[in-house]
Amino acid sequence: MRVMWNTVRTGLVSRNFWKAASLWLVCLLYVLFQGGKTSIMLFAMVNVLMIYWFICSIAGVERVKGQRILTVKGEPIAKIALQAGTQVEVRLRLQLPTFVPLPYLIVREKLQKHNGDSWKYEDSVVPRLGSHSELIYQTPPLERGRYNFKATECRSQDIFGLLEHEGKFQTEGEFYVLPQRVFIPRWQLLGHHSRYSGPETTLLQSCRETTQINGVRDYIYGDRISRIHWNATAKTGEWKSKEFERESIPKTMIVLDAHTIHYTQREQFELAVSTAASLLEYGGREKISMGLCILGRELWGNAPTDSPFDRHQMLQRLIDVNADGTGDYTTQLEERHELFPAGAFVIIVTPLADENLFNMVRWAKGRQLIPYHIHTACPSREIDSPIRSESMHGHGRYGIEGIAISALQELPVQLGGGYH
Repeated sequence: MRVMWNTVRTGLVSRNFWKAASLWLVCLLYVLFQGGKTSIMLFAMVNVLMIYWFICSIAGVERVKGQRILTVKGEPIAKIALQAGTQVEVRLRLQLPTFVPLPYLIVREKLQKHNGDSWKYEDSVVPRLGSHSELIYQTPPLERGRYNFKATECRSQDIFGLLEHEGKFQTEGEFYVLPQRVFIPRWQLLGHHSRYSGPETTLLQSCRETTQINGVRDYIYGDRISRIHWNATAKTGEWKSKEFERESIPKTMIVLDAHTIHYTQREQFELAVSTAASLLEYGGREKISMGLCILGRELWGNAPTDSPFDRHQMLQRLIDVNADGTGDYTTQLEERHELFPAGAFVIIVTPLADENLFNMVRWAKGRQLIPYHIHTACPSREIDSPIRSESMHGHGRYGIEGIAISALQELPVQLGGGYH
């Protein structure tokens, strides 16, 4: 009864309703003033057509239901972590009304991102002999963020093509896409080769390995022959290397600059976020106690930890972070000074190479922290003479180590050697 009342209430404001009502009224007047068998037969046919339209409106498109299945290369997305650039395959199974014939069905899908961006898809389906149809399509490469499907809109006409009927249904379709990450095989952390080594670097222990074997890991290109675990390699058929226990290293904090004014391109901020995510993944693999501080409109931070759960929470935070911050950097850092234990390693990911960077470096050294700068330049241009010289000059002026990258693929190369 409620469905019927909603249909009538919606029809009163519908143009199709008034078209049908006008046709019925004209036929009624024809019967009243003209009379005869022809007018009565025409009026009866119009009444039968009205009944068919009414059934289509309450039991046609309105009754369409659906189930959405999201996969990536055949695997359900619930079992895998989606990374930026992934295309999701959508399989929409439609359950159609069995006793109301639909000549065709136009389906509209809308995928919306957390920041308001959306992507629309529209296709037509010819119902089969039965009550089920299936629509399969693929999304474009997705950027990091949280996504959800809005209500699916269905539209169809009656078999005469006179009136159009619309309906909606909602089904589950929420998922998230992690920032793009790159594998970092190794990182030379302020070693004894640093030209900026000084009294403050004595707080840092190099990430040296002991002679105590801690397990077996996958072979990484560049491992020495002496590291290869021949027994594990023979058993598995894949190259395996020995994993040694490591000496303790200081806690590490990643500071992500999320101020609006300093990012000239959207891709530049995505590069900074991907850099932070890649470093967190490296810290988890190497069992380094890492934390994250985001200098945005909402100041957010997580103290250094080696807990997989906390590291997962930090990665989740990077999914929907935006470059919306304002204000003074050192003031924001001072507000969350408890996140930075003395002797910690501070990685500043920012496009800055000016006095603002110097103020952050000075603040870090005042708290007995060891700063490291990762300069993220515009991805649209290569880092050559002007930008790299500016970064190198800034690193030399402020007495810190650092690298400059314009693409995420440069990060492992720079961290493995970089420039000093």
